[in-house]
Amino acid sequence: MKISSSFGVLVIFGGLLCSVSWAQQELTKPKEALEQPLSGAITTEDPVKSPLIIAHRGASGYAPEHSAVAVALAHAQNANYIEQDVVLTRDHIPVVLHDIILDKVTNVKEVYPEKHRPNGHYYVVDFTFAELQKLKLTERKNKDGEQRYPQRFSMASGDFRIMSLAQQIELILGLNRTRNMNTGLYVEFKAARWHKDQNYDVVQATLGVLARYGFNDVVPPAPIYLQSFDPEVLRRLNREFMTTLPLIQLVAENSWNESDIDYNTMLTAAGLETLRSYADGVGIWINHIYVGLDEQGKPKFSDVVQHAQKAGLKVHIYTLRADDLPEGIESYQQLKQWLTNLGVDGFFTDFPDL
Repeated sequence: MKISSSFGVLVIFGGLLCSVSWAQQELTKPKEALEQPLSGAITTEDPVKSPLIIAHRGASGYAPEHSAVAVALAHAQNANYIEQDVVLTRDHIPVVLHDIILDKVTNVKEVYPEKHRPNGHYYVVDFTFAELQKLKLTERKNKDGEQRYPQRFSMASGDFRIMSLAQQIELILGLNRTRNMNTGLYVEFKAARWHKDQNYDVVQATLGVLARYGFNDVVPPAPIYLQSFDPEVLRRLNREFMTTLPLIQLVAENSWNESDIDYNTMLTAAGLETLRSYADGVGIWINHIYVGLDEQGKPKFSDVVQHAQKAGLKVHIYTLRADDLPEGIESYQQLKQWLTNLGVDGFFTDFPDL
């Protein structure tokens, strides 16, 4: 796979980022400490109407997911939004990781061999932010401990660290200023009910960081979406926190156990209609809309996108991967064009430049 010339920009960002030692404690700098963005750089309008390019955990096709380099590269590749999955540490600091466990994306077993729970897993919430900084962030492993995508950045090389949400916000806002861009955040609250069972509130903690950087202001410092697989999280954002930020209801397979909701019902025309009472859009798994090829080799799609748009919902599709295409798709560009023709409003991708 040929890497875009925008990868060359990473030489600049990578050289800077690799020379920086991230703080060992959570950033406490208020938003006023940040310089104001360049005049005219920030607006409340999406820079691209359709489709939005949402960097899935950063440019994760090129560098370990949620790492500083993946974020900087996604910005250099002009993604409209960069995704942040958020979980909490033992000291209640929101950090950017997809999983509530550390096993699949760090060397935690080498650094803290005894700090696992009885089930053998190492949970983020059992470590302080300072402790997490001693770990190396790596490419994702599969259940056998092997690199999930072998052609991506080598799991055995690099020196990447777990970032706090505050660090990622400062990095994106800083790059927006220096590059005169308007790249947005796309924040997911991970496993809110599980956190609650551990006596942690990932929603409140995350909103606290966002507020500190001005995302409660009438004009936020950058565009932003908030997303969750759990409908109750989004309802709580409306009811308890009275947020005016746009909310996205993610739709999973029931077997993923993301919540106790029946996602099959949610995907019906009637189910999607009910989402409009608390959400602005819906995040749909690509396998829920692309159902293969017909006898003439033409793509077949479900009616989910049509029903969602009829309900007045934005439709964001996840996840496009150039090195893991759905069956029957000949190329990444073909898939991207089919989704564009279908009229989706945006898609999450590991390869923002393609």
